[in-house]
This record gives sequence, structure tokens and C-alpha cells, in this order.
Amino acid sequence: MTSPRQSPVQLLLASDRRAWLVALSVSLGTALLLVSPFFWLGTASGHDISFHASSWLDVAGQWREGIVYPRWSEWANNGFGEPRFIFYPPLSWMLGAALGFVAPWNAVPGVFIVLVQTFSGLSMFALGKRFFSMGAAIFGAACYAANPYALLLVYLRSDFAEQLACAFLPLLFLAAFQLSGLLEDRWRSPFRATAIFALLFAAVWLSNAPAGVLASYTLVLVFAWAAFAQKSFAPLWRGVGGLALGFGLSCFFLLPAAYEQRWVNIAQALSSGLQPSQNFLYSQIDDPEHNLFNWIASTVAVLLIVMTGFAALVASRYKRGEKRGASERLWHAMLLVSVMAAMLMIRPSSILWDLLPKLHFVQFPWRWMGILAVPYAYFAAAAVRRRMGWIWAIIVILASAGTAAFLVHKAWWDSDDIPSLREAIASGQGFEGTDEYDPVGDDHYNLPQHSPPVQILPAETVEESPGLAPKADIRFGPWTAEEREFSVTSSQSLRLALRLLDYPAWRVEVNGQAAAPQHAESTTQMVLALLSGTHRISISFRRTWDRNLGSLLSLLALLAWGTLLRLGGKGSGSGKASCQTTPT
Repeated sequence: MTSPRQSPVQLLLASDRRAWLVALSVSLGTALLLVSPFFWLGTASGHDISFHASSWLDVAGQWREGIVYPRWSEWANNGFGEPRFIFYPPLSWMLGAALGFVAPWNAVPGVFIVLVQTFSGLSMFALGKRFFSMGAAIFGAACYAANPYALLLVYLRSDFAEQLACAFLPLLFLAAFQLSGLLEDRWRSPFRATAIFALLFAAVWLSNAPAGVLASYTLVLVFAWAAFAQKSFAPLWRGVGGLALGFGLSCFFLLPAAYEQRWVNIAQALSSGLQPSQNFLYSQIDDPEHNLFNWIASTVAVLLIVMTGFAALVASRYKRGEKRGASERLWHAMLLVSVMAAMLMIRPSSILWDLLPKLHFVQFPWRWMGILAVPYAYFAAAAVRRRMGWIWAIIVILASAGTAAFLVHKAWWDSDDIPSLREAIASGQGFEGTDEYDPVGDDHYNLPQHSPPVQILPAETVEESPGLAPKADIRFGPWTAEEREFSVTSSQSLRLALRLLDYPAWRVEVNGQAAAPQHAESTTQMVLALLSGTHRISISFRRTWDRNLGSLLSLLALLAWGTLLRLGGKGSGSGKASCQTTPT
């Protein structure tokens, strides 16, 4: 008995599934190789490990309190808190906190890296399979999962948010090429293409703000090039629509983060050592540690630039003789992105860093490596198809392995970061705050490291025994990151110093009436002046108008997004079987 002959569509789908399984295996294997040093050296303790790990722990604790979307970091500034989660994009700290519920906390950084870099490889495979054979596309996926900038992020920076944003970039490039008309839309629907592009663009912004800025400028270049190459304004209009919808989807985060910057010391994000002018390739300042890291980052950037250029050169020789058209325009688009990324890492581009809006908040010009890594993997996949492509493959593998070995040697390995943070939270001590998220008027370095939730102080009008605090009975009610209630009974007037920083979103009520707290000297620690008697104090982190407006705009954008998907689905049936263009 013979089985029925499979149709061409069934054979194509079965082959496509096998290709994705192989890509998944290679990407996962590459990611595991990246974290293999973690098994015997401990956790790579990069520059941002404490910031991200403390955010994960804080969010996990607030989830246990029933707070679905945290805004106030309860344990920052030694328990005085800060509005960290208003300004820092949510996807990375939500993913890290979620992993803490399924894996031991000490393993969360490694698990995070494996998941994100595996997804990075699959993201690049989705881009590569539109142009290359399965083998070349899988090689490009491995190149991207272990690109030099990813290695720098994993071993020396521990910037998990930027790492997550980079994982979306190949898919975002693919969606941009389809939306702009540089690549045939597999769904044959501009509505669906716009919806998918907008979702990926929003995902980058909701992962890491500097990556969002870089992606925005890169996409403007892509759409402008598409308009020039096609001699039509249509790609620009489609691009503007996709970008607007993407910003709309992320408005629930972006609008409060933009508006409430006036309430914090956001300028500290560009303090000494963090300015673009001090971080161009091989720049030096009066800080040996800064100079050492900038030299390492600059060397990795030069390696990535050289490898990208060499791969583009090798692959371009293979490309000669092929018909001109979409592949030619795509090639030039990747080359333009590479040149832009490389140029913006060097000092002559400083005028652009001063003129282009928000670009200076990227801080480090070498962050353009995150964008450059996509053309690098693309050209690497194209070059490996040459007759002597195995030589190029060996060069790439040796360069990646050498870079990894160098960075592993330079990294600081420490498995005590997360246990120390967990102990600090469990003991009520908290952890360090962030300069740029400190409320205006506060100097968080002057806050006491050990302070009770409520401290009784003498009333300002009491001159007798000024050093003695009056006796009072304090009874605590519900106490979470965003809701705090207690009562105090005293026969004398007094002041209460709360372990909490004042911020416009906090609403303080005494006996049901709104009250304006005083501040401690040189800080914005809340201080309440109370008369004798019994008082009920309620403190809640309310929704400000900007948060409400941002949520409303995101809801409207989500409705528009769903409408585009439905409109796109009505006319996409004819294109589902055609998922690969002619290889370039």
C-alpha cells in the first residue's frame, strides 16, 4: 500500500519546517557556546549587571504584590525608591522577572542570554532565507547570534535590554524592506506589511530606548533610499505610516517617559564619561577605566567594520553578472546602512550627534555596532556561497572565537551579584539608585543607607529637648510598592520622616485630606508634620494624565493595528506559498 503523493505545497511546507528546525538547533547551539564560560567561571559581571538584576528582582516582588505593570522601583536608593520603570523600557525587565519564576535566580542571566541569542539567530535566519540557500541562511544566523557586538554585550556590558532589542533588528529590516517595496511582500498586502513592521518597531523601542533611536534613523535612511531607487514617494509615505503606528503602539511607555523627564535629573544620563564626544572610537578622557573599555569597544567595532566590508567585497564578486532589480537595490540599502553606522562611530560625525534630535542620548557612538551587525551577517551569508566559501566560513569562525576568548579574559566574573541583591532586598536595605532617575531636587547620595519605613522626629515648633523624639504609636496597614497606609497616635506634635522620595505621581492623604509633604535637607525625602492626636496616612502612586493619555493612544493604535491585520488577511491568500525570492 503506497501513501498518496504529496502536493508541491506540502513538500515546500515540510522543507520549510525542517529548515526552521535546523536553524533553531544551530542558533541554540551558538547561544549555548556563548554562555559556556558561565558554567565554570560564574556570571559575567558587566557594567549593567546590577541595574538589570535589581530591576528583575524588584519587578518579581511587585508581581507577588499584585502590581502587574510596575512604575516605581520600591527598593532603589536603599528603599527610598525611584521612578525607574516609567523611564526604562519594559520588555527586558519583564522577561528577566518572569525567568526568575522558572529558573534559579543565579541562572537567570545565562538563561536570558540563551533565549535572546537563540531568537537573534532565528530572526536573522528569517531575513537570510529570503535571499540565500538554507545553508547560507543558517550560517548568517550563527554569525548574527555570535556577532562581535553581541559578544561585547554578553561578557563586558551585561546590557540585557540592548541585547533583546538587537534580536528584533533582522526581522525589522525584513519588514522594512517589504514595506518599502525593496522586497516583494510575501503576503501581497501593504496593510499586513505595515502592521508587522509597526509591531517590530515598537518591540525595539520597548526593549531599549537607545536602540530605538538608532533603529529610527536607520529606517528613515532605508525608506529614503527606497524612494530614490524606485523614483517614487510611495515608500516614504508607507514608511511614515509604519513608524507612526509603531510609535503609537509604544505610546503607553514613550509618552510618560518623555513628559516626566522634567520631574527627574535626566541630564545625568549625559554626565562625564557618558557623552558621545567622549566615546567615539579610541577617544580618551581623564579616566583610565573608561579609556580601557573604550579601547576594547573600539577594537571590536573596527573588527566588525572590517569584517563587514570584506564580506561585502567577497560577496559582491559573486553577485556580478546577476540581473539588476530588487536584489541590487537591497544590496545598496545594506551597504548604505553599513557606511552610515561606521561613519557615526568616528569623531568627524560629531556635528550630526549635536544636530540630530535625541541622538546624543544614545551616549556611546559604538552602539551603532548593533545596527551594523545585521549587514555583517547578511554579507557573511552571501559570501559563504562562493566557490571557496568554506575559507570565508573559517575566517569568520576564527574571528568570532578569538574575539570571544579575548573578551572572556577581560570580563569580570562574579556569581555574588544576584545573591547580594536578594539579601539586600530581603533585609529591607535595598540597592543603589540611578542618577538620571533621581527626582528633581534630590541628591540620593545624601539619603541614609539604613532607615526605618517611618521615623518619628521632633516637631519643628518644639524647642525643649530638640534631640528627643516624642512617643507615638504607629500601626501599619497595607504596604506595597504603590500603596502605603498606616496610622499614628501621639499626645504631642511631631514629624514623620518616611522612607520614600517625593514625586509628583505620589498622592499623600492625612485623614482623607490631600497633604503636601515637606522635604528633608538636600533630599526629597517625604516629611509629614502632624499635630497631636490620631492620624490615618494613605500614600498612593496615582496614574498621571500623561500615563492615561499614553495608554489611550496605545489602545487606539492597537485597534488600528488589528484593523490592518484583518484587512491584510482578506487579500493574502495568493501569496502564502511563495515565501522566498530568487537568491541574490
